[in-house]
Amino acid sequence: MILEHLNIVVSQLDETLAFYKVAFPHWRVRGQGTQTWYGTKRRWMHFGDDDQYITFNDSGTGFNRDLQTNDLGLSHFGYITHNIEALIERLDKAGFPIAKSGNNTPFRRNVYFIDPNGFEIEFIQYLSDLPKERNQYE
Repeated sequence: MILEHLNIVVSQLDETLAFYKVAFPHWRVRGQGTQTWYGTKRRWMHFGDDDQYITFNDSGTGFNRDLQTNDLGLSHFGYITHNIEALIERLDKAGFPIAKSGNNTPFRRNVYFIDPNGFEIEFIQYLSDLPKERNQYE
């Protein structure tokens, strides 16, 4: 089983897309359009590659959950990268600072960023191809 897509509601689609284009330079806009959702007209966009994508829906209202609490809701979502240093450099250069460093081990590096809507995204680089080493929980 593979996770095909995430579907998230955002406040500003263009600002959101700017962040994700830097984080995922090999992804593209797969499709987009408009729809009415529970009485509100909104833009939607599928951003990804041929196998996985994120659906962005604009016209979001309110605020995302406070990530420093135990409030119900999405904590973060994570993506594997093969070059975490290049990713950090790209995002920093585009004005997106690291939100927090991860719990790095000899076999894994990770870092967290906050997108323009307050969603936390974890990026992980595995430094081993052995599951026993990659999945250490100490």
